Amino acid sequence: MQDDKIRRELVELLYRNSYGVVISNIVISMAAIYVLRRGVATSWLLAWAGALYLLTAARLVASRRFFARPRRGGALMGWAWLAAAFSWISGLLWGWLGWVGFLPDEPVLLSFTVIVLTGLVCGTVPSLSAFPPALMGSILATVIPVALACITSGSDMAGAFLFLLASLVTINFYYCRITYRMLRETITLRLENERLVEHLKEERDRARSADRSKTRFLAAASHDLRQPIHALSLIVSTLAMLGKRGAVPQGEAVGLAGRARAIVGSLGGLLNGLLDISKLDAGVVTAVREPVNLGQLFRDLDGEFDAEARQRGLGWRVVGRDVTVDSDPMMLKRILSNLLSNAFRYTAHGGVLLGCRRRGDNVEIQVWDTGLGIAPDQQQTVFEEFVQLHNPARDRAQGLGLGLAIVRRTAELLGHPLKLVSQPARGSMFSITVPLARTASPALPAAERPAEAVACGILVVEDEPDVRDALVRLLTVAGHHVYAGGTAAAAEHAYREAAAGGAVPPDLIIADYRLAGDETGIGAAMKLATALGRRIPTIIVTGDTSPERLREVSASGATILHKPIDGDELLAAVQVLPRASGGAAHVAA
Repeated sequence: MQDDKIRRELVELLYRNSYGVVISNIVISMAAIYVLRRGVATSWLLAWAGALYLLTAARLVASRRFFARPRRGGALMGWAWLAAAFSWISGLLWGWLGWVGFLPDEPVLLSFTVIVLTGLVCGTVPSLSAFPPALMGSILATVIPVALACITSGSDMAGAFLFLLASLVTINFYYCRITYRMLRETITLRLENERLVEHLKEERDRARSADRSKTRFLAAASHDLRQPIHALSLIVSTLAMLGKRGAVPQGEAVGLAGRARAIVGSLGGLLNGLLDISKLDAGVVTAVREPVNLGQLFRDLDGEFDAEARQRGLGWRVVGRDVTVDSDPMMLKRILSNLLSNAFRYTAHGGVLLGCRRRGDNVEIQVWDTGLGIAPDQQQTVFEEFVQLHNPARDRAQGLGLGLAIVRRTAELLGHPLKLVSQPARGSMFSITVPLARTASPALPAAERPAEAVACGILVVEDEPDVRDALVRLLTVAGHHVYAGGTAAAAEHAYREAAAGGAVPPDLIIADYRLAGDETGIGAAMKLATALGRRIPTIIVTGDTSPERLREVSASGATILHKPIDGDELLAAVQVLPRASGGAAHVAA
């Protein structure tokens, strides 16, 4: 590609220089006719000038046509060889003049002829070096007739003159080579500069777009985060007011608690969506590719969305085939679940279809709906965060606008092309193309027996007293032995004191990422592991979802949980980690 561009630039330079060659031919030829008319027949000079001017006109026409038409590929080299042919004919005409004007008995005319031919030969270097065959052919066509005239003249200075011609040709060939290399290097640098400038413009536009997206993202996230927190604060105020009046009626307390739990669940869903996007951007999510049976996957999705289809009064069809594709089963299912949720959410009448089509060595999985549709100029926008074209009021019942952003990022991670075809008021078709697997999908493993509940020794490092007390209370009620402190040293001291009475040794560390001073949860876990002389499984709790933080925690080997943490989620992680790492565990009483 680069060589093609350089070649095009060189040929264009050849034709741009041809205008200067034309002018020099006209001016020098008129001077030659005037000087040589005393020693050369006028009729011959006129015939020679006519041929030269006819060639000049042809070169002008060719140059105009060259710049008037697009030039690429093989046709470009045809133009180059045409310019070379013109140069050879021109050189032959001037060589013919040198043959006729080589008059040893007329020193003045001979000197003039030698000077003219020498100037023309040297002048071809800057004008024809862009295409070396044109320059070399032109020089040889100019010099050879003069050399033959010198040999046949029998002049005493023939030998010296021939040496001069040979030296002139050699020097100009050498400079042709140097000039050609310089031209290529100059053009290469210019093209690289142009490419660099274009790249900088693209990066500038991408940065501006990212800045606008970030502003929109923060505005939407701020709104969607504030709404549930606002509702939750009102519920807490209501509970406080009821408490001041006396005992809170059981029914009212249960109702308020249920609403608070639902709000916390909605808030957790939003934060989890943001966390998923951060994980994908950070590159800490690893795809585990394996054979996936589409028939089984489609049957699972059919069962999941059948109730929603009946509830909404929509048609729901699954048209699948038992083919095996190569993908990450969990990620692929999540992509399709998000696409189906989006289809049901924006379809009021008609139905939704899940199907697939064979595309050579790939399978295109399609989700069709008869919903509102998407205008062509908005079909890329819908894959951005917090974009909901048909939910201007930001009704959380219509989702948060993160599903398609997660779909796009997950599809990019898997290398599965994503496509959208849609018409306003007629519906949409989202599809993802997945390669066929080389082997069949393995049989599903038998369901494992639930793990027996165990009591663990847990070191808790949390510098916020309220959060630390809440963690200790939850873990203690669950039957675990907890040794807590605001720093690694304080948590170790709490364990040492308990150990004097035969306390259970620690099987797990739970640490907040940001601790007092410059200490982090990762650093605290390392200090505790060093103090106890063994590696201990660690859970890092944080509200930071930045890609850099995710990469840092992932590299440490710790498990990361993001605030706000659901109690069941934390207890499930506490049960799994010591068992998975081979640590000690104690049957709960």
